[in-house]
Amino acid sequence: MGKSNNKPRIRFKGFTDAWEQRKFSDFTFPAGERNKDDLDLEPFAITNNQGFIAQSEAHDDLGYMKDVDRKMYIVVKPNSFAYNPARINVGSLGYYEGTENVIVSSLYEVFQTAEYVDDKFLKHWFKTKAFQDWIERLQEGSVRLYFYYDKLCECIMSMPSVEEQRKIGAYLDKIDNLITLHQRKYEKLLNIKKSMLEKMFPKNGSKFPEIRFSGFTEAWEQRKFSDFTQRESVVQLSSYDCPCVEYEDVIAEEGRLNKDIRQKEVQKSGIKFDGTQVLYGKLRPYLHNWLNPDFTGVAVGDWWVLRPICIDKNYLYRLLQTKQFDDVANQSAGSKMPRADWNLVSNTEFFIPASTEEQSKIAMTFTNLDSLITLHQHKLEKLKNIKKSMLEKMFV
Repeated sequence: MGKSNNKPRIRFKGFTDAWEQRKFSDFTFPAGERNKDDLDLEPFAITNNQGFIAQSEAHDDLGYMKDVDRKMYIVVKPNSFAYNPARINVGSLGYYEGTENVIVSSLYEVFQTAEYVDDKFLKHWFKTKAFQDWIERLQEGSVRLYFYYDKLCECIMSMPSVEEQRKIGAYLDKIDNLITLHQRKYEKLLNIKKSMLEKMFPKNGSKFPEIRFSGFTEAWEQRKFSDFTQRESVVQLSSYDCPCVEYEDVIAEEGRLNKDIRQKEVQKSGIKFDGTQVLYGKLRPYLHNWLNPDFTGVAVGDWWVLRPICIDKNYLYRLLQTKQFDDVANQSAGSKMPRADWNLVSNTEFFIPASTEEQSKIAMTFTNLDSLITLHQHKLEKLKNIKKSMLEKMFV
């Protein structure tokens, strides 16, 4: 097809030619064949986040056809694309880079490309808004929408020389590898934190934690929750200097605010806190809403504002995150809108270190872990934003 006047906003040095418009029917061809010989090939699925993945490892089982005759599956050769026509709008499209043939559900569309197309370049183009627009324009159906291969063939995209395609594909692959690296580090830190919450607090009725700082040997004391925690009840109206914290302002599991709450224009009434208490979300306690504020404000909605009594505040904040506390809080009243039962929680006994120094050291361990987790999360978000920006600026 003819040349387009459009050129990408960001380009590698040395490339100046206009990109050419090409129709998918010109450079792709169907490449899936039935497994009619019943070959013993590994079945794969395609997930939204991971692309091609062995069915044995797939978390979502869409397209997973365990009980179907293997002859019904489709053989996928290396360097092939495949997608689920009913789920391509949410990213169920993958590129198979393995070295051995595999099989996928007969639901999938499988295709390959001409030699003048770099598959890595095309793989990233499929993540652009331009492709999403084509899907929305061409998909068909009523209740469930489908985007079959014949519709893909109608799509048009702009394409540079193979050399420039390769540079773009390789560059975006590098960003993806960095994203994967930080994602793994982030997940590893989350697992470490989960493990430490189990091992730095006693369990199964023991008076001693599995992991402990050197120099501390005393048995932990069993104390009723209400003996070391007081529930605040003073109600106050929010203001700029005393902002309101609502459920939706806090990132679940992370205990971080997701916005500048001082910018809220609406005044609301809630339980006052002054930075010496911790907040625990009693509504749907399995959502793990908690906050350790260092400012004055009001807690609006289903929060407990908990003041520590003769106990380290930061230690109390971590105790709320343990499995022991979680199990009690989730023995809640109500089914659709369950809430933690204060009477039950306040009368439950927990093991507490007698030494406030030990409490403080435990709390600091998790504060440091949270800082590392947040650091990797910010790096991850930054890389994802860079990738998003590059997808907009490196393609026509």
